Amino acid sequence: MQYLIDTHTFLWFVAKSDELSTTARDLLESDHNEIFLSIASLWEISIKNSLGKLAIEGGYETVIDDVIENDITILPVNFAHTVLQNKLPLFHRDPFDRIIVSQSIVEGFNIISRDLLHDPYLEEQTVYRIW
Repeated sequence: MQYLIDTHTFLWFVAKSDELSTTARDLLESDHNEIFLSIASLWEISIKNSLGKLAIEGGYETVIDDVIENDITILPVNFAHTVLQNKLPLFHRDPFDRIIVSQSIVEGFNIISRDLLHDPYLEEQTVYRIW
């Protein structure tokens, strides 16, 4: 299966945090799954790091090492993603979360996230939020 992971999911996974659910960890560690991380998540991490809101051991430049080591594919934002994001109601005001949800829907990837605010967007979709 193919899954798109939310920003916090990625950060908790690479940090081996107890915040990550067992289900999420099992999906991320399975050799049978292809895991995607939005470039928007990397942008969000970069911004928060540069503002001092998120500390990255070794600096932001090392985040790519975590992506590579965990065999995660970076998903670029394309025009179709932005078209859907443009049409979404404002259940969630965070632009990073809105584009990640849009990518999940357009690509047909279930999203691994603890964020309950994704659920209203997925109610009539064929993709689900898993936690």
